[in-house]
Amino acid sequence: MEHQYDVVIVGAGLSGLRAAIELGEGTRVAVLSKVFATRSHSGAAQGGIGAALGNEEEDNWEWHMFDTVKGSDYLGDQDAIAIMCQDAPKIVYELEHMGVPFNRTPEGRIAQRAFGGHTSNFGKAAVKRACYAADRTGRVILDTLWEKCLQRHVQFFDEFQMLSLIVKDGRCCGLTAYELATGKIHVFNSKAVLLATGGAGKVFKTTSNAMASTGDGMAIAYRAGAPLEDMEFIQFHPTGIYKLGILISEAARGEGGILLNSEGERFMERYAPTIKDLAPRDMVSRCILKEVRAGRGIGGKDYVHLDLTHLGAEVIGQKLVEIIEFAKTYGGVDARKEPIPVQPTCHYMMGGIAADAAGHVVLDDKKTPFPGLYAAGECACVSVHGANRLGCNSLLDTLVFGRRSGIEIRKFIHAHGLCTIPDDLEDLEAAKIRYLMEKDGTEKLGPILQEMQTVMMNNVSVFRHKETLDEALQAIRALKERFHDIGVHDKGSCFNRELLDVLELRHMLDLAEVMTLGALHREESRGAHSREDFPERDDQRFLAHTMVRYEEQAEPLLFTKPVNITRFEPKERKY
Repeated sequence: MEHQYDVVIVGAGLSGLRAAIELGEGTRVAVLSKVFATRSHSGAAQGGIGAALGNEEEDNWEWHMFDTVKGSDYLGDQDAIAIMCQDAPKIVYELEHMGVPFNRTPEGRIAQRAFGGHTSNFGKAAVKRACYAADRTGRVILDTLWEKCLQRHVQFFDEFQMLSLIVKDGRCCGLTAYELATGKIHVFNSKAVLLATGGAGKVFKTTSNAMASTGDGMAIAYRAGAPLEDMEFIQFHPTGIYKLGILISEAARGEGGILLNSEGERFMERYAPTIKDLAPRDMVSRCILKEVRAGRGIGGKDYVHLDLTHLGAEVIGQKLVEIIEFAKTYGGVDARKEPIPVQPTCHYMMGGIAADAAGHVVLDDKKTPFPGLYAAGECACVSVHGANRLGCNSLLDTLVFGRRSGIEIRKFIHAHGLCTIPDDLEDLEAAKIRYLMEKDGTEKLGPILQEMQTVMMNNVSVFRHKETLDEALQAIRALKERFHDIGVHDKGSCFNRELLDVLELRHMLDLAEVMTLGALHREESRGAHSREDFPERDDQRFLAHTMVRYEEQAEPLLFTKPVNITRFEPKERKY
């Protein structure tokens, strides 16, 4: 079945929806999502969106920029970071005018709270910069944008799995997709494609990410010729519920929650004496694991306590309701009366498809664009997060660059028509699916998936070393070989979960290999990438972005791209 649209957007999270709104009612826009649109993972964001409104204390966008650059361990591109921080207030006020129900100050302004790494006066003290709607900020923004898209007659194709990009003469001309409900192949011919497919947290055993966060957009773009950038930088959020990884938002610490070790000590005072529990996430995660290694985990186990008991019923009841419910449901504790057991959990990809601030996917270190292909949100690397993302900059990233991508795509489609695409694309994709369904595979999906997640969790997470990274790379490549012998035993065409799992596993294995290659290459410690055999940051050798390109008959090609430094020269990060 063939469709024709001006633009196809893959992903119905905040970046995809914000781009769709920007494209306007006069544009034929299709949004594909492998889940129902409002189940997109953007809805899980709890804490807030960063913007220097100055509603509760003095603030300005330059302080926000400084914090983002410093938080990135000076690997973020400062031209893009300046754009994001300058655009932030406008983005928030646009959301307000669309109807997003932010919390309010007594004077009626949008309320703001403190978040990790956000400071005033270039690092002098913590500042309230996060605009929030209780602890459901992502949920209410997602619902609001979805409603606006329906008003603009955006066409949604829910529960469609992207299979491949259509590339003709170097230009992206659309994509193919699998309809989960029927098993039919659909071909989308379009003037441009925006990938807004989110992250890949399911590569790891313990993650705060949704089941759908399998990196499909990154892996498919990679196979189509787009390089992946800075994939070794994976953020582990310090406060996932013990064993499960379900997130306890940084909002809990922003409202005054504190981390305690087995001795009842507020240990972050030793590591970050100025901003303590609100240090950047990479630092807090490492500090928790250092406490565990030193024997100060709770009961000798590998977790610490997050204590909210002193905050009072008013703060908890108005601002942290969902967090309290999560702690009760998944941790079995009443956080109003007892501390929550927490440990680091895989949370966010700082890397992704190499892209510029206008959303163009770029092909090389000179930022040559991939015509017709755009990327925004977590699946893209602009790079505004560098080696470590600050809390509240994720929602901001999706909205700023979703909007900017929409503006740029509108220019492109007005200057370009539809491509003539091959007639046999539907048959070719159907043949690939039939091959998986009909072959007698000797390997099973479950063991390969579990081994990959365990290898990545043990060897490529918070602390890394050449010896264990080498082991991980060998193991991942062995799993990729075993993957070729997987068959799909469920022959059904209606919501074939086994088939979808196999398609997702191929994507995750590609990404696991790229993450490990980048981590081996970067012989330094920077942000979320902590090499125990190279504990210092090395600006002379590694102040550069890691780029990896897929090679059909060879190992992936690794090269680098310069970091754009405009204002803040690299310094040691201290908090």
